[in-house]
Amino acid sequence: MITRFALFEGTVRPGRTDAFRAAVQERLVPLWTQFTGNTDVRVMFSVERDDGAPEFPLILAISYPDRATMDAALGCPARFASRDVTGEIVAEFFDGRIHHHVTNLHVFPS
Repeated sequence: MITRFALFEGTVRPGRTDAFRAAVQERLVPLWTQFTGNTDVRVMFSVERDDGAPEFPLILAISYPDRATMDAALGCPARFASRDVTGEIVAEFFDGRIHHHVTNLHVFPS
């Protein structure tokens, strides 16, 4: 299984955190869950961080069974729609950058 993370590195404009989170949940989550072949969509809003650590007010993680499925999802209509909506939300609420990371999952039972 692989997971593609979108890391929103930066800050939500002062006083806009609740509106930012609502916009993500109402306008983006419905699109992200439509990405072709995903096994799960996780949306994580920051609660706290270490002193001096970079700020990530939002981390998105979408998992897929394999790379080919992820590649197909990156070309699906919902992904293109989500890019447009993300741009609108970023313009209204967020100062920073978004970068993506793809990871392989390894689980070690305890």
